[in-house]
Amino acid sequence: MDKVADRRKSAAYLLYPPLDPFDRRMMDTGDGHRIYVEQCGNPDGIPVVVLHGGPGGGCSPAMRRYFDPSAYRIVLFDQRGCGKSRPHASVENNTTWHLVRDIEAIREALDIDRWLVFGGSWGATLSLIYAETHPERVARMILRGVFLMTRGELDWFYGGGAGLFWPDMWEKFTALIPEQEHGDLIAAYNKRLFSGDVALETRYARAWATWENTLASINNDGPGGESPADYARAFSRLENHYFINGGFLEQDGDILRNSDRLAGISGIIVQGRYDMICPPGSAWNLHRAWPGSVLKMIGRAGHALSEPGISAELVRATDNYRRDPEVKGLARG
Repeated sequence: MDKVADRRKSAAYLLYPPLDPFDRRMMDTGDGHRIYVEQCGNPDGIPVVVLHGGPGGGCSPAMRRYFDPSAYRIVLFDQRGCGKSRPHASVENNTTWHLVRDIEAIREALDIDRWLVFGGSWGATLSLIYAETHPERVARMILRGVFLMTRGELDWFYGGGAGLFWPDMWEKFTALIPEQEHGDLIAAYNKRLFSGDVALETRYARAWATWENTLASINNDGPGGESPADYARAFSRLENHYFINGGFLEQDGDILRNSDRLAGISGIIVQGRYDMICPPGSAWNLHRAWPGSVLKMIGRAGHALSEPGISAELVRATDNYRRDPEVKGLARG
């Protein structure tokens, strides 16, 4: 009975059964990248695009399972430089605006007029920027673990704020950097992640990824597992590249500043109350600036998509939207 109870508490138990894509393809962007795209579920169903986190995290098969496969046409893709997209770990021609163009190219290639947008962490950031750029293409949004790509958020995570709660792990993260460079750890790691020495890059990539992985779940009480070398190098290089460039936004705070462009789009924000990576203040500020939003604050939950409370609320959101008359009208069937 204990094993059954434990399984029922896990996120996997809350999701739809595993499924395979009915379509896989590589899309050439025309500027040196090839993007992996897949479709799952009902080919004539409600279209939804899934935007993964990082930057550089890539999609996982579990992300397919947050949607009723009989109702949804689920579109997933690996953003430039990560997952199955190529070239791996490349930051050339890799900015937020390249990704926004990629999302539009995918929508057009799949002959989709409007769709739902589902994203967490950096995926929530990209969802918001995409929706503010192309509001006419977004019917609804479901966001998790909100990150607004501000200097304050980066200072929290890489400037010692989160380290006050995880001093042992913070010491390990900072110990690889000479003390005179501790004033800007993003820049200090940037030097090592782009040194040209793959072995050195991988060492620092694993340290960068471990710091984030450790703080992702409320259930963690020690170092997160070490990531495979290829994954860690792509994840850390891409994330650092985006962060050192402020997400390629014109000004700090642009997402909230442009939130009026979300008028007419409704959505659900799912936020862990104890999210150490993306503290709840960002979700709260977004909710206040976006009248069409509903904020679901999840107690006893951190940042990870795999948190049971977060997964349960995300599945509830997709189930509710499949019954929404306007959303149902997006289906071709």
